[in-house]
Amino acid sequence: MEIGFLTSPLGRESLEWVVAFARDNGFQALEVAAGPGSKHLDTASLTPARARQVTSLMQKSGVRISSLAYYANLLEPDRSQRAEAIEGMRSVIKAAATLGVEVVCTLAGMPMPGKDRTQTIAQDFPGVFRPLVRFAAQKKVKIAFENYFATNIRNLADWEQVFTVVPDENLGLNFDPSHLLWQGIDYLEAVDRFKDRIFHTHAKDTEVKQHLLRWLGNQSSGWWRYCIPGYGEVDWGVYIARLRRIGYNGVLSIEHEDGALGREEGFIQGRRYLSQFI
Repeated sequence: MEIGFLTSPLGRESLEWVVAFARDNGFQALEVAAGPGSKHLDTASLTPARARQVTSLMQKSGVRISSLAYYANLLEPDRSQRAEAIEGMRSVIKAAATLGVEVVCTLAGMPMPGKDRTQTIAQDFPGVFRPLVRFAAQKKVKIAFENYFATNIRNLADWEQVFTVVPDENLGLNFDPSHLLWQGIDYLEAVDRFKDRIFHTHAKDTEVKQHLLRWLGNQSSGWWRYCIPGYGEVDWGVYIARLRRIGYNGVLSIEHEDGALGREEGFIQGRRYLSQFI
């Protein structure tokens, strides 16, 4: 198993700078922020020369690209914005194929206005994602949804419905336990139940502020926050053992959304903590 990170918090820096930072601090993989106009990997202008340059950069550094990350809402209600997002996703899939990257991480879209998640998945989801998933399959690329709670895959029933309406084997998860923990969903049971759909993982933790939870109740906000692994409630030793048991031997990609730690510091602290289980 490898430790890596999502490059987005380092978005002001060049990909070359990010790769050097990863190499110098013991990271083995990068979830590279990609898409039209992305500083790390601009997929709208990925020439063969730039692709060769990126491939050479990764080979020389000893750091691999675990996935390309394009976290856009592919179910934008506005048709022109949706078309733009879908075209961006297609460009990322093509870039992944060119670079030999197996996984593209994205979002499962937001609920449509006036509809709940169940209705959105049944009525709107297939029309967008069936063609994208099949296009990715032609390119030998897998699509992995981060289970961000605001999207259409808030809970495990949503996951089950998504994989029923689009059952293709190259559609799966960028599994993130932090979004499940604060909702009271068993992230270990989720690993077992959806083991065949876990293509990539996010290493992000959740701190539950029990005193605020008891004061505000779970229907309010402010009683939990995302944090670097080791600073919250996820049992990383048990979780990683569960991943190993289902045969997952890929990346633990640190997603840094912890306001208590600086950019570089958070990644370094997360790697240091996770390394004891790897």
